[in-house]
Amino acid sequence: MDLVLSLPELERNLFKPAMLIELGVIALGLIAAGLIAWRARRRYRPADENTAQEQSFAHSSVQRLIFPLSGAALLLATRGVLRLMGVNTHVIAAVCILLLALAGIRMAVFALRRAFGNPAWVAGFEQIFALTIWTVFALHVLGILPELIDWAESIKFSIGKQKLDLWVLLQGALWVMVTLLAAMWLAGLLENRIMASGQLDFSLRIVLSRLVKTLLVFLAVLIALPIVGIDLTALSVFGGALGVGLGFGMQKIAASYVSGFIILLDRSIRIGNIVSIAGDRGQVTRITTRYTVLRKLTGVEVIVPNETLVSSVLVNESYTDQRVRLAMPFQVAYGTDLDVALKVLVDATRQQPRVLAEPAAGGLVDGFGDNGINLELGFWIADPHEGTAVLRSEINLYVWREFQRLGIQIPFPQREVRMLGTTDIALQPGGMAASTAPPPDKTA
Repeated sequence: MDLVLSLPELERNLFKPAMLIELGVIALGLIAAGLIAWRARRRYRPADENTAQEQSFAHSSVQRLIFPLSGAALLLATRGVLRLMGVNTHVIAAVCILLLALAGIRMAVFALRRAFGNPAWVAGFEQIFALTIWTVFALHVLGILPELIDWAESIKFSIGKQKLDLWVLLQGALWVMVTLLAAMWLAGLLENRIMASGQLDFSLRIVLSRLVKTLLVFLAVLIALPIVGIDLTALSVFGGALGVGLGFGMQKIAASYVSGFIILLDRSIRIGNIVSIAGDRGQVTRITTRYTVLRKLTGVEVIVPNETLVSSVLVNESYTDQRVRLAMPFQVAYGTDLDVALKVLVDATRQQPRVLAEPAAGGLVDGFGDNGINLELGFWIADPHEGTAVLRSEINLYVWREFQRLGIQIPFPQREVRMLGTTDIALQPGGMAASTAPPPDKTA
């Protein structure tokens, strides 16, 4: 099919009956395709909100294919009839190819959204990709593309012993982009399958998904470059320089990536664990190959490099068990009935639904202090990520009210001062103290 048309030829044939017939057929075909797509959108009504949420993505993607596919089908059918009538249909054929290219682009975008969710960059990629394809096709139809290819081939340079030109590099970039997108799409599908597997540990699923994505991207580059004739050995110098740069200038970053795989493989830290490191305590909400996100109980998120987690002492409060024991100190005055006081402490935990019945809460006599008897209340909770400040406050309020009701005193510091020697101190009017001791002997 010869689609090459020159600008002078288009100008000469623009107002001829054959060209006007083609343009009219194209306009009617596009209008009919738009009506078909509009009708299809109106006919789709989700049964309920859940169905809409689950199927809206697939239905919207399919509906975006209705316009280009129906338009191409109508124009191809009309083109066959016009050719039987002896009418030139070059423009109709060009529009059909553009519509099919649009359908292919939207199918590729659907695959990307299926793999990556619905990130913002996909919409921008669709517009840029469509504009690029249509521009190249327009240059081909107008006969300008071969001249641009010859110009790109005339720009030559060397990488090592390999001779390359601009056209080869452009082809290489295109193939690398295509293979990378295909690899990322396949990696996204495999990641969804791996993450949905309930038979594997969550950390192991993350490791496998990261390894699959890295391996597929690496293979995509290795496959794409030889396709356009680029010798991989020509990149050995660049690879060596990159290795030196990683070794000296990016030690911390490389160490964080390696540490990320170590954390995910040995499962010392998992999503949901309550950990403390370098004065920060919170719940692990995300683990990547470079950093870990720690959400503190105040709502602040701390990004910790994985290298810090591996090389520092870390307290994991829920490593093997989510249950955590909390201890609260109390002090009562000497002379207090300790059995009654300990019972009040234990009863305070029974008023709190977050406190576990097993292991049972218990009160202990911790020691004898300067001002009173030290008691300790110990109890277990299963949700430390919910925080403990409110729970401690409610227990303290209950203990305070019960101590007030039962007459149990909470001691405060008391000091007894003793004056040594024979000096007598008398109070003068006004509260001033005066010494009655004889004056010192100054004759010595």
